[in-house]
Amino acid sequence: MDLSQVHVGVHKLRQKKRVGRGVGSGHGKTASRGHKGQWASAGAKKPAVMFEGGQMQLFRRIPKRGFSHATWDKYYHVVNVGDLNCFNDGDTVDAEALRRLGLAKGPADGVRILGTGELTKKLTVRAHHFSKSAGEKIAARGGVAEVIPPPKKPKRNKMKTKTPPA
Repeated sequence: MDLSQVHVGVHKLRQKKRVGRGVGSGHGKTASRGHKGQWASAGAKKPAVMFEGGQMQLFRRIPKRGFSHATWDKYYHVVNVGDLNCFNDGDTVDAEALRRLGLAKGPADGVRILGTGELTKKLTVRAHHFSKSAGEKIAARGGVAEVIPPPKKPKRNKMKTKTPPA
């Protein structure tokens, strides 16, 4: 092999195209942008992803129906009283303990305890909501159903002075 042939066809140090540097450079005058047209001016930007060339966008053409609560809905893990028998007598059951045993998997805003099934152990259960029957079944076994209070709503200052526009 000849060392003079090693890098033939490989352009490791390819120089940047310098546009607008005079007619003699080959990229002068219109700087490779062509004449007029959408992309010829300096302020031309690529259109948004949804842009369809001036045609009415698909999103605006299709009918909109319905309503969604998804932006503010809360998702709770639902656990039945009968599922809590896997804990030992006198244990404290909270979201972390339920997660460790696989009774509450994935992200959620809280835990709701419902009354399906029978409870055979005395437990201290901490959750965001208890159904009436679930609370009664926990209390009947001598356990405690502690409701975790929701976060406090931010208090808006209605007496705040408004600054006049400048």
